[in-house]
Amino acid sequence: MPHATASWLVENSSLTFEQIADFCGLHILEVQAIADDTAATKLTGRDPVRAGELTHEEIEKGQADPDCRLTMHKAPDPVRRTRGPRYTPVSKRQDKPDGIAWIIRNHPEVSDGQIGKLIGTTRTTIAAIRERTHWNMANIQPKDPVTLGLTSQRELDAAIAKAAKAAGTPAYVDTTLDSDRLALIDELRAERDQHARDAEAALAAAEAGEPDTSDEILPGIKDPFKR
Repeated sequence: MPHATASWLVENSSLTFEQIADFCGLHILEVQAIADDTAATKLTGRDPVRAGELTHEEIEKGQADPDCRLTMHKAPDPVRRTRGPRYTPVSKRQDKPDGIAWIIRNHPEVSDGQIGKLIGTTRTTIAAIRERTHWNMANIQPKDPVTLGLTSQRELDAAIAKAAKAAGTPAYVDTTLDSDRLALIDELRAERDQHARDAEAALAAAEAGEPDTSDEILPGIKDPFKR
């Protein structure tokens, strides 16, 4: 959640955009977009101090020295259940077949055992969906199990990578958001360059003694609402 962490640091510290970008693994223009609220969606900040990734002392050190690079601290390992099947809330159990179908369609190399551990289901159900003999097959629609809340993205990626390694195929790399990120960076860079050109043009006009027409909506007609 680098964007959520960057949002929290922008709102709760005086760290530079470069420091935040370096710590979160983002481009500096992405951090600027978050600070300017020009990102596609409003992000809910994620506190890296509470998550154990930073300390208040580290943040204060970075605020005092703009050249200082923040060091991520290892968060304590979460307590995991080691026995028994994965618990799935009752409200999400009807989504299991959709999640199973998504994995089977997009990553057929993942074994039934891995799917069972990810989603908390039985081999019988998985086999029925693979063979399209499930009693509710007509209503099953493949949906991302992470979006459905049946597993985490990290666990899913680990299972896919393990299955790909066992099958001798290249590991899966999610590039879904790469084009969006590059488009956002290009857009922000173009806006920044345009602002710089406008500022240079205004400065040159002022030095040449030309009248300021920046508030004109048409030649000779000024915007009545602009002061």
